[in-house]
Amino acid sequence: MELQLALDLVNIPEAIELVKEVEPYIDIVEIGTPVVINEGLHAVKAIKDAFPNLKVLADLKVMDAGGYEVMKASEAGADIITILGVADDSTIRGAVEEAKKHNNKIMVDMINVKDIEGRAKEIDALGVDYICVHSGYDHQAEGKNSFADLNAIKRVVKQAKTAIAGGIKLATLQEVIQAKPDLVIVGGGITGQADKKAVASEIQKLVKQG
Repeated sequence: MELQLALDLVNIPEAIELVKEVEPYIDIVEIGTPVVINEGLHAVKAIKDAFPNLKVLADLKVMDAGGYEVMKASEAGADIITILGVADDSTIRGAVEEAKKHNNKIMVDMINVKDIEGRAKEIDALGVDYICVHSGYDHQAEGKNSFADLNAIKRVVKQAKTAIAGGIKLATLQEVIQAKPDLVIVGGGITGQADKKAVASEIQKLVKQG
């Protein structure tokens, strides 16, 4: 089980400082959609240059032009790029083909997919690397979480790794780990804590035992 740190509400210098604090405890740094919107793909390059040993995910949430957007993110140093599960199959296929050229990975974000199980089965057959169940900010505000969705995709996914994101923190981590995803994505559960290093260390310990 791997641990991904999601960075959403920071600029590039803040992102670098934050990652420095928790670098030993994480496997992947996610440059979140808000950071990409504010800073562009420069943020991906800056983090990859500063932390060459960590994998960097560009959370582009691609909906169209899969091949082109994956190419641009790959040029900036991204190791993993996100595509939306509600995107057309041709967009996902284009993203997968382009990622293979760069030896990169595609994560499909299932946010707002209505038939989680049915769509996960279809997406798995398209050769993606990760399928991620995700309670977005707006869903979390309504009290939703992704645990049931994770169990649903675990039932049908044969090839891709599974990931879970959205509001995960130390207090809810045990429930996440019991569902056995391959990748746990934590944002504010680390970045919003006073002692980020201690919390990241504790989360990593639980994730690695899982």
